[in-house]
Amino acid sequence: MFKIKSRDKDTKARTGVLLTAHGDIPTPIFMPVGTAGTVKGILQQDLIDEIDAKIILGNTYHLYLRPGTGILNRAGGLHRFINWPRPILTDSGGYQVFSLSENRKLTEEGAVFKSHIDGSTHIFTPENTVDIQRIIGADIMMVLDECAPFPCDRKYAEKSVVLTHKWLERAVKRYYETEPLWGHDQLLFPIVQGSTFDDLRKISAEKAASVNMAGNAIGGLSVGEPAEDMYRIIEVVNEILPEDKPRYLMGVGTPANLLEAIERGIDMFDCVMPTRNGRNGMLFTSEGILNIKNKKWADDFSPVDPSGPSAVSRYYSKAYLRHLIISGEILGSQIASIHNLAFYLMLVSEARKKIEEGNFRKWKEKMTIKVSERL
Repeated sequence: MFKIKSRDKDTKARTGVLLTAHGDIPTPIFMPVGTAGTVKGILQQDLIDEIDAKIILGNTYHLYLRPGTGILNRAGGLHRFINWPRPILTDSGGYQVFSLSENRKLTEEGAVFKSHIDGSTHIFTPENTVDIQRIIGADIMMVLDECAPFPCDRKYAEKSVVLTHKWLERAVKRYYETEPLWGHDQLLFPIVQGSTFDDLRKISAEKAASVNMAGNAIGGLSVGEPAEDMYRIIEVVNEILPEDKPRYLMGVGTPANLLEAIERGIDMFDCVMPTRNGRNGMLFTSEGILNIKNKKWADDFSPVDPSGPSAVSRYYSKAYLRHLIISGEILGSQIASIHNLAFYLMLVSEARKKIEEGNFRKWKEKMTIKVSERL
């Protein structure tokens, strides 16, 4: 269940709360990506205490291959397996299968693919991806979809939308035919596709809205298209998706992307950028983007981010973190990842506050410039 708490008077931004079995999620929200049952390099306790992640992601493709549904079933679901008390969202694995372009084949039945681990052949169907996510026990499950590559021609995009919609109908049917396994409710979100073609996006948004699920996702963006195309598509789709349900923009993005999308009425985000870029020495701060590998930080003994959102941001110096990152020390990746995730969570928390105060647009315009600057 989703409740809208406040709306910004100048933009489409809004705050709300999404109620789930493992806790209430304030929106707009950023969700750290915990692909294989772990947000890479970060303890669950730090996700709660340092980052205050309200919900994390798991991935059906990776969890299905390893540790496998047998282990997850015996563990009593992913929450118990990883000892995580808060909500979990699982992607259906469609995007990962899409990424295996050389090792997969799409048919109306489903997606046949070869494991990246041992080369064994598997099939994902709209039905078995629901079944797998029932075993995982995610609070929010995603339907199987096809993510069209960018660029792609119109003919391919049309076929992709038709396939995604057939799969959606089958996934919804399976959802209603099955029950949760672990004693808590599970929600199912459709995914809007259509590449960069506005009319296809409208058709897909109408289809997603028609099945009347608890929320809706926008997929197939942040795959290489210009940011302007992404923002335009968000506007086109959000004109159609129901206002009283959360809208999830999958796989996006930079801090500036988040602010632009919030302004256009998006409620939920996920992206590997804070952790992946952090491991490579890129830090996001309220003053801009900092490449800690640059020699200029070698003797800068000031905190990583003096007004930073987590203890690690204020405790360790730039010089020390640079030393750790260029030395390939695991601690460097850990500090950078915690800092970046805490920054993303702080950014959406501040956005919620500004929306409720009624001055989101002014703050957003200033922040978008700041968070995009290279330091």
